[in-house]
Amino acid sequence: MCLILFAWRAHAAYPLLLAANRDEYFNRAAAPLHEWPDAPGLFAGRDLIGGGAWLGFHRNGRFAALTNYRDPARFNAQAPSRGALVADYLRSDCEPQRYLQQIDAAACNGFNLLLGDQRRLIVYNNINHQQQELQPGLYGLANGIDAAGFPKVDSGVAALGAALELKDAAAMEAAMLQLLRDERTHADHLLAASGVPIEVERRLSAAFIRGPEYGSRCSTLLCIGVDAGVVIDEITWGSAAAQQGRRRYRLTMQQTR
Repeated sequence: MCLILFAWRAHAAYPLLLAANRDEYFNRAAAPLHEWPDAPGLFAGRDLIGGGAWLGFHRNGRFAALTNYRDPARFNAQAPSRGALVADYLRSDCEPQRYLQQIDAAACNGFNLLLGDQRRLIVYNNINHQQQELQPGLYGLANGIDAAGFPKVDSGVAALGAALELKDAAAMEAAMLQLLRDERTHADHLLAASGVPIEVERRLSAAFIRGPEYGSRCSTLLCIGVDAGVVIDEITWGSAAAQQGRRRYRLTMQQTR
């Protein structure tokens, strides 16, 4: 998952509105969004190599999402799957802070992890081990520890803010999906030096990445309403941005005390 844009308690009707693109090699086997048969109530795509997830929701109101920290020099091919952090949280009954106390973050390659429930939203990265409980507002995560060097975060947050101004829910959702299709790249001087060649850095600066071998694999919306209604909508993409499928779920969240 390379771009997550979200509004936390910033809309009167939706405690959470989230739009995200997952970028990955097209030959890495993955299952699209579905309810996991071995974890009833958990809805997510699934990495069929590591067994984890990049973004998911549980009917009990818990949700999680992950972006990788891009730094080839620090990558350890033997490190455990980062996707397990998402899946294990959604399977557990831990509050976000307690869950973070239990994981071996140092064993993993770099990541940003978003953990939420019906009460709070936490963001954590294992590069400088920063943990922050987020206040109401609009946010974005890419492949660094902040937005510096990733201008698609700022442009995406601005587009998300414009989408939230729309009065009709269907129009808002359509606008959120559309902002995930932004293929504009950004000027070289704005980009991070993350250890890849500048031509690669430039291509990866787009919100939506089109490519024959690597690119945006899925675009996902997660909309949680004050009425406990939940929409999860995911479009899957193949190489050269060919749409492969779409899955949409309307759920009712289990209320907790």
